[in-house]
This record gives sequence, structure tokens and C-alpha cells, in this order.
Amino acid sequence: MGHLNLPASKRSSNPRQWCLLDIVTAAFFGIVLLFFILLFTPLGDSMAASGRQTLLLSTASDPRQRQRLVTLVEAGQHLQPIEYCPAEAVAHMPCEDPRRNSQLSREMNFYRERHCPLPEETPLCLIPPPSGYKIPVPWPESLHKIWHANMPYNKIADRKGHQGWMKREGEYFTFPGGGTMFPGGAGQYIEKLAQYIPLNGGTLRTALDMGCGVASFGGTLLSQGILALSFAPRDSHKSQIQFALERGVPAFVAMLGTRRLPFPAYSFDLMHCSRCLIPFTAYNATYFIEVDRLLRPGGYLVISGPPVQWPKQDKEWADLQAVARALCYELIAVDGNTVIWKKPVGDSCLPSQNEFGLELCDESVPPSDAWYFKLKRCVTRPSSVKGEQALGTISKWPERLTKVPSRAIVMKNGLDVFEADARRWARRVAYYRDSLNLKLKSPTVRNVMDMNAFFGGFAAALASDPVWVMNVIPARKPLTLDVIYDRGLIGVYHDWCEPFSTYPRTYDFIHVSGIESLIKRQDSSKSRCSLVDLMVEMDRILRPEGKVVIRDSPEVLDKVARMAHAVRWSSSIHEKEPESHGREKILIATKSLWKLPSNSH
Repeated sequence: MGHLNLPASKRSSNPRQWCLLDIVTAAFFGIVLLFFILLFTPLGDSMAASGRQTLLLSTASDPRQRQRLVTLVEAGQHLQPIEYCPAEAVAHMPCEDPRRNSQLSREMNFYRERHCPLPEETPLCLIPPPSGYKIPVPWPESLHKIWHANMPYNKIADRKGHQGWMKREGEYFTFPGGGTMFPGGAGQYIEKLAQYIPLNGGTLRTALDMGCGVASFGGTLLSQGILALSFAPRDSHKSQIQFALERGVPAFVAMLGTRRLPFPAYSFDLMHCSRCLIPFTAYNATYFIEVDRLLRPGGYLVISGPPVQWPKQDKEWADLQAVARALCYELIAVDGNTVIWKKPVGDSCLPSQNEFGLELCDESVPPSDAWYFKLKRCVTRPSSVKGEQALGTISKWPERLTKVPSRAIVMKNGLDVFEADARRWARRVAYYRDSLNLKLKSPTVRNVMDMNAFFGGFAAALASDPVWVMNVIPARKPLTLDVIYDRGLIGVYHDWCEPFSTYPRTYDFIHVSGIESLIKRQDSSKSRCSLVDLMVEMDRILRPEGKVVIRDSPEVLDKVARMAHAVRWSSSIHEKEPESHGREKILIATKSLWKLPSNSH
């Protein structure tokens, strides 16, 4: 008990020592408890999610913070993957955002066209898949059914199911093949059209379906060897274009409003509107004039539904016929509520006087410029488009795929460049299959994009595969999209410093040759936009487990590989095919299927 008789100074030190120890111990256990809460409980998940959203909001509201993040990712110094966007962004399209665009003018549907935010106005994040997302149903089964969980939007099925658009059946949406003007199925409707139009035999190859619904018309035409590109705006029928792409049918989001559609002159052999409700004769027939610009001489225009012999639309129907007569379109048939016209070949017979005030465009109006190009109220002169364009003068499909188009021949050294390009891509695609083991014939690969297509050589080399290719011609590069359409392929103009007009998760395979050239200024080595933003956009449109193939210099691919980690891709770099010259290498990346934590919904 002697220790109870310590000096006062000794006795007084013990209480202070035990108090300090208690504080340290309590702090330690508090930290452990906090760590447990953050790591293992919903509260921790919620706090983490809140922190992530705060970071996302800060990158959107503070351009400097966003630029710092972009710089770190570009340098490979951002060790963690880019954060995911909130759950409500699963179907986000930056340039077709209804909340943003609803504030714009309604005149000529301007508010439903593309209107892109600046990069610094958008959060830098990865679009998540919806809850329960599954790898898509493979082609060709996908033409008839898709997973409901991938697009859990019942609006079209509820409103249009009785017309045969689509139905909910258990885990699937099914597509009977109907439409508003063909509830008995697109097959029956196409059989009717075949009485008047040469749908078989390769005369017709490229088609544009305007206001397409879920693209059953275009999907059914595929069996005829006709490649139809379908378009519709983002409208009250939620995600109709996303349904089309999930089915494996070529489609993209667009609106015929104040600008030309992003195609060159004389692209399509057949143009089709089934209750598309485009006011063709409004604004002095401006929309009919745009259809005329895109329709190949000798091509066919089909309009079903209003105003064709429609109740209480006698004036609109009369006006439509008057415009067609003014442009010397040949009336092939009026069958019920369907009218079929054939466009004349040769110089327009447009009279000097007509009730719509239609005039021929002067030579200063380029017929094939169509990237943010205002609609013109003048008719394209056939003589302004060089080369032979008319149906009957160009080869039938499939011969037209490999024959050098006249619009390539008129370019400098066009014949030699075209033939060399065709040989190059046949060799490269064979290397992709045989040496890099890219399974391009797999049922899981249907929707393919070439981001820098030039003459469409990559797509042509895939012509025997069960895929379709969206050939993108960068708007600041030589405008060779007309050659692609002359070959019987499809594509669009686009500037890759902006998001593409499609829904998330719509392509299985993305190919790009020269990725850095897509964002460089033509007159300098400086970039117009960030490679990070471009790769985030590629991730948005790529399906989970989809692949990306990028060809570029070793230095560029080293940068891309660092960024691939940031967008949660696994990647590897390979040597190019032995026969090719230059320093380029090939990067192959695969997007993983990741899901949002449950608290993020």
C-alpha cells in the first residue's frame, strides 16, 4: 500500500496521464467506428455518393476545377477512374437535352434540333447503365425482341401496342413489325410498295426513313438488301431511336427544322415518310426542297398518312401535289393514303413562275455542305453535283460497293486514292480478324461506327459480315461522304468536338484511325478540344463489353492508354499489320459492365 503515500507531485500527475490516454483511446475507437460506418453502412455510401455529386457539380460549375481534372487525366496523374454520373443520366444526350432546349425558339422546331453545351458547362462523368442492364440480345434475334431492363420505358408499348409497334412480354419488349400506317406489319406494307417500286434486284440500296418510330420499316427492308437509315427527334415517344438501335437497326437522332440534315446531296435512292407529320409545303416548301436535295435523281419518294387523301386536309394535299408538279416529279401511284413519286433525271424543269416561288440555287450555294448549314429556299441544280448520280447510271448493289464512284474520280488522283484505300482496308480488316482475334462476325457485334471514315474502306471490308456501319465524316475534313453513299453505304457529317446525336450504349464496336486528328486545328498542332472529353463521349455511346480499336502514333496511343484507365476500359497496344507503312500502332480496348451502387438510385 506504500504507493498510496507518494509525494503530492507524483500523485497529481497520474490523473492527467490517464485523462490523456483516455482521449487518445477514445479518438482511436472513434476513427475505427467512423471507418466502419463509411465502409460498411448505407450512411457511408450516401455520404460518399454525396461527395461524388459535389465533385461532379463543382466540375460543371467551376470551369477551372474541371480543367484541372482534365489535365490530370491527360497526364495520367488521376489515379482513380472518372466518377459516374447520377442515375437519372442513364439516357442523357448532351445536345438533345429537353430541359436545356425547351427554353429555345419553337419557330421551325429550332428547339428540337442539336444545341450542344460547351464542355466546361457539363460535368465530367461516365453515363451509367440502368438498373438491371443486361448485355443486349444478339442479332438477328434483337430485331424481334430486346431486354426490357435495358430500356424500361413503357410509353410506346402502352400507347402504340395496338398498332403493332411493340409489346411488353415478360422480360422482353417484342416488335411485331407494325406501325401507325401499317398495323398489319411492315412486311405487308412493303409488299404493297413493291408493286410500284423496284425494291428487289439491287437498283435501290440507300434509304432514309423520316420520323421512323421504332424503325420496323427500315428493319424489314434489310431483307431486301436495302440499307435504310432511320431518324426521328427526341420527342414524346421516349427513346424511339434508342429502341431502333437496341434492335440493331441503323438510326440516329435528328430533326428537320432550320438546318440541312447532315448528309450530302443525292445520298438516298429512296426516301420514306410514314405519318412523319413533316409539313413539307410549309415555309414555301422548304422541307420538300431539302428532301429533293437528298434524293438521288431517278429515286423514289413515298409519303403515307396525312395529308395524302386525308380527311379535312384537302388544301395541304393539294399543295403537296403542286410542289411535286413544280419539280417535275412523276406521280407513280396514289394507293389509299400512300403516294409514290419518282424524281426526274437531268436538269430541273422548274418553271420561272410557280405558286411557291421556287427558284434554282445559284452556284455559290454548295449542294453537299450540311453541318450546321441553314436550310435554303432554293432547289439544288443537278449540274452542281459532279459526276453521274442517277439511278440507272450507277451500278446496282452489290457491284456499286467496289466500283469507283464518279464523285471519287473527279477528286485529285481520286481513282488511285480510292483503289489504294480499298486494298489497304481489306488488308487491315483481315489482320484484325486473323492476328488480333477481333470477332467482327460475332452475333454480339451489330452496330459499328467508323469515326473517321474517309471513303468507307473499313465498312466496305465488313460488307459480308452481319453488321452495319455508321460512317462518320468529320466536318472539318474533306467532305467525302458523297462517295460513301455512292458505294451503297451510309453515314453522317459530325464534328467530334461535340457529342454525337445518339443515345448512350448504342454501338458495339467503335473504330477510329487517327484519333488525335479529329480534334486538332487544321492550321496548327493545337487542339480545338480535349481528348479526355472525346473519350468520355466514346464511352457514352459504347455498349458495356463493347470494343474500341484506335490506330495512331505510339505517342498518341500512350496517352490514350492512360485515359482508357480513367474511363474504366481495359486496353492493350499491338503492332500494325506488317504490310503497312508508317509508325502507327493499334490500341484495342474493352468497356467493362459496371453498375451504380444501390444508394445512387
